[in-house]
Amino acid sequence: MLETILTSLEEGILTVTINRPDKLNALNKTVFQELDKVMDEVYLDANIKSVIITGAGNTAFVAGADITEFTSLSKTEAVALSERGQKVFFKIENCPKPVIAAVNGFALGGGCELAMACHFRICSENAKFGQPEVNLGLIPGYGATQRLTRLIGKGKSMELHMTASMIDAQEAHQLKLVNYVVAQEEVIGKAKSLLSLIHTKAPLAISGVISCINAVENNTLNGYEKEAATFGNLFETEDMKEGIAAFIEKRKVNFKGL
Repeated sequence: MLETILTSLEEGILTVTINRPDKLNALNKTVFQELDKVMDEVYLDANIKSVIITGAGNTAFVAGADITEFTSLSKTEAVALSERGQKVFFKIENCPKPVIAAVNGFALGGGCELAMACHFRICSENAKFGQPEVNLGLIPGYGATQRLTRLIGKGKSMELHMTASMIDAQEAHQLKLVNYVVAQEEVIGKAKSLLSLIHTKAPLAISGVISCINAVENNTLNGYEKEAATFGNLFETEDMKEGIAAFIEKRKVNFKGL
């Protein structure tokens, strides 16, 4: 049994809910441990085709890290804390199955970082985003300086990090931080609708899209080479043969993830 996370699997979509509403779903050590465990299951369980990550209640997605855990950390412990969070978020970012953040309220600090680690984001009209760490004499530790900059550009990222200002859902959409803004009650439904559409595509090709797009942000990889190699590898899959045959024969495709 998980203490801080609720999970529900329906039609191949695993909904993962950070469940600490009394703490505005703040990320603590237990949340990270359980999120790490859940993502391991996502990687291994063939019944899970995609993931939605959201927060309990209607106020917050995740309002940040649990600051009470910071009070007695040494420099070495702080580095370890940052690296632990980054490791879990890398696991989300590099998941071979689609992961959508359904942002249903405040996504601040570590919450914004969690949302940015997902493959894309849908938010409610009342959502707020921000990186307020400088108010604490800190900077983000789970990847925001990197991901926010890549998503919205250097100048705006510098501004938001330095001022600790929050932005609303509409500005987040204008900045391309989120893909869609919908009514509060429609956030999960919109995510499920998109994932249901993605489920009709070839799973191995979807994994290839994720890995190649992530290569854009990896200075150690040549993204064009990776795209060519992935393109070639997919020619050896049964799904590619099925997709081509279905197109030529003008029939419904039947992908099996093989």
